[in-house]
Amino acid sequence: MTGVRMDKWLWAARFFKTRSIAQRACELGRIESNGQPAKPAREVKAGDLLRVKNDSGEFQVEVLGLSEMRGPAAVAQTLYRETETSRELRLKLAEERKADPYFEGFRDGRPSKRNRRDMDRLRGRA
Repeated sequence: MTGVRMDKWLWAARFFKTRSIAQRACELGRIESNGQPAKPAREVKAGDLLRVKNDSGEFQVEVLGLSEMRGPAAVAQTLYRETETSRELRLKLAEERKADPYFEGFRDGRPSKRNRRDMDRLRGRA
């Protein structure tokens, strides 16, 4: 096997839960292959450098293996190697998110009738 479709490889490597979500990410420009935006049908080959942006963060990975089938997570992790700079940046951002205080205040149950009217007025509904 010399190459695999980008969306199939991203799905098999478990970056995305479904192949259609992987395809959509390619269409939205969240996947780059060797510095260029990747289409879903683009072939992935061993040695390619990919930048993947998903809900978990931004990954910069080197393709080590090819697969069209989705297997266990342990097998999926053998398909790629994340670069050190990518791993450090992702862990740093995760620590910053944990350290930030929550912006949303703690709520004491449902809003009262007065609070609800204030919120409606603020939103421009009344």
